[in-house]
Amino acid sequence: MIKVGIVGGTGYTGVELLRLLFQHEGVELLTITSRNEAGMPVASLFPNLRGRTNLTFSDPDNAELAQCDVVFFATPNGVAMKQVPHLLGLGIRVIDLAADFRIPDVDVWEKWYGMKHACPEYLPQAVYGLPETNRDAIRVARLVANPGCYPTAVQLGFLPLVESGAVRLDHLIADVKSGVSGAGRKAELNILFAESADNFKAYGVQGHRHLPEIQHRLEIAARTSIGLVFVPHLTPLIRGIHATLYGQLTRSLDLQKLYEDRYQDEPFVDVMSPGNHPDTRSVRASNYCRIAVHQPQGGDTVVVLSVIDNLVKGAAGQAVQNMNLMFGFPENTGLMQIPIVP
Repeated sequence: MIKVGIVGGTGYTGVELLRLLFQHEGVELLTITSRNEAGMPVASLFPNLRGRTNLTFSDPDNAELAQCDVVFFATPNGVAMKQVPHLLGLGIRVIDLAADFRIPDVDVWEKWYGMKHACPEYLPQAVYGLPETNRDAIRVARLVANPGCYPTAVQLGFLPLVESGAVRLDHLIADVKSGVSGAGRKAELNILFAESADNFKAYGVQGHRHLPEIQHRLEIAARTSIGLVFVPHLTPLIRGIHATLYGQLTRSLDLQKLYEDRYQDEPFVDVMSPGNHPDTRSVRASNYCRIAVHQPQGGDTVVVLSVIDNLVKGAAGQAVQNMNLMFGFPENTGLMQIPIVP
């Protein structure tokens, strides 16, 4: 049994962490912090957790984090980096669900996130938490940078192609759609119901802050530089990411076999049979990524469809998957929920 703390437990990723951790047989949840909701019973804010916990939210300044084996940060960007050095100094392992440690180059990070990094010396120590590429390093990590939701769907979709050199690496295209929960639990005009319902739009075409994360990790997989166009879209969904990925093939090969071989031992990647089109509700509230690969009209263009739940495989579920690896649990512990349909 390991002791767990959550910093920032009132957002969508925070409540997903709570939902998953309360179903995990190897976890004792010690503390959940919220500066604004300190003293409030967790189940009062999240009635879906009634009967599961008697915990109340703690003020971050008084939380019992020092007694934890691992601390999750489900906080906005820029929060974890101020506390990580202290926690690591106490021997506590950290999983950051925000972006503070995803990009190892501090200049690139500061350019895209628009703030000074509080502990750049820790960036090289952080292990990128995509188990399908980094499993062994995650097992021994002290600090894990949980991937973003867009980067998870895009990387899992592209990896077999870039690892094998089967596509031109200078012209990859990622056309990706996200539900509004990806913007977080906050009041902003563009994610109000009257603004986002019955609507569909692209944004960040000139550059989205997940672009350098995706590009850097795909370049590691390809072992060379790549050219990537990444266009995110906001859809009138609550949950879900659908990535439609395009590449130009450099040789003839069995694409279905390439994907099935790459992911045959991955517990949370489902390569669908030829001709299928995965939909977002097929993974809703689960830690699965479903992928289908197509070669339209037998030409030299490959189209990969990759779907995840942005709050689970794209955030909290992947964080629990990383925790399982770090503490020697079976990787799928607490994560075998069947997707919700309808």
